[in-house]
Amino acid sequence: MIKRYDTKKIYVGDVAVGGDAPISVQSMTYSETANVAATVEQINRLHFAGCDIVRVAVPHEEDALALKAIKEQISLPLVADIHFNYKLALIAAQSVDCIRINPGNIGEKSRVKDIVKACQERNIPIRIGVNAGSLEKEFEDRYGQTAEGMVASAEYNIKFLEDLGFDAIKVSLKASDVGRTVDAYRMLRPKNHYPFHLGVTEAGTIFHATIKSSIGLGALLLDGIGDTMRVSITGELEEEVKVAKAILKDSGAAKEGLNIISCPTCGRIEADLVSAVSEIEEKTKHIKAPLDVSVMGCVVNAIGEAKHADVAIAYGKGSGLVMVKGDVVARLEEKDLVKRFIEEVEKAAEESK
Repeated sequence: MIKRYDTKKIYVGDVAVGGDAPISVQSMTYSETANVAATVEQINRLHFAGCDIVRVAVPHEEDALALKAIKEQISLPLVADIHFNYKLALIAAQSVDCIRINPGNIGEKSRVKDIVKACQERNIPIRIGVNAGSLEKEFEDRYGQTAEGMVASAEYNIKFLEDLGFDAIKVSLKASDVGRTVDAYRMLRPKNHYPFHLGVTEAGTIFHATIKSSIGLGALLLDGIGDTMRVSITGELEEEVKVAKAILKDSGAAKEGLNIISCPTCGRIEADLVSAVSEIEEKTKHIKAPLDVSVMGCVVNAIGEAKHADVAIAYGKGSGLVMVKGDVVARLEEKDLVKRFIEEVEKAAEESK
């Protein structure tokens, strides 16, 4: 059982972040934010994919001005991503649920004071989003683009906001490689109680981003670190949500959906296991109940795994068993096993409610 660090609970819209709240999944649109229709369409796609919080880029005034119309048409909490021009944050704060600032490029601290005031007026949080590639000059000169430099920037900016009487804060410390990212989060975690937004930035295409995020975010989650997260992928929006939810589930940080146990392909398999598992994944993806299910292709481990699974298939040559909680409920020909297995999974999911 993972024991999470006890962090301050804040709210991004109606989604709690930190404390005892579930770890939320975030993503980001890639449309021009000023194109309201396209941005709303992408946000709705993310909503249906299971995203909890969505962020949009705000590089121009027309993007900031579009936020009000976007917010009126969506149900997800909306975060404005601000770089360089602090005045865009002042406009955005009138409509969104959170402001993300990059302390490395937002400019002089008088500008941050104005952003804090705007967020205080609407009682919305600020994410201090530190990136290794855009540290303030003073920290990069002293530490280089290192985990130490990211932590120094975060601590300085946290203290700056606190001195202004502002504590609705969440923090991210992102680098494009796993090592610096993990080191930075681990280094900062014992030093404050603010919720952390996890992510490996610029992680690449779906293959590389999945590997990097699984290693980095998975390691942090196992340490009990993390309150919200984004898997950054150069690819389609829904994939970010899909991978993030899988990392949460398979790390044990979230209990939702099926944990499918299936054996690797080998010469002992006595059934078309690849097709069976693919069909089961597709036909059970709607199930939210946290069930362990086992689909095993030979006698070596099938019975042993089935004893600990909620529902299991144990394949033999041309036939097999369907088992529930270790008890055999059906002996069937191979062609009938998946259908009966799915029926038992549906029943177990319903009984778990």
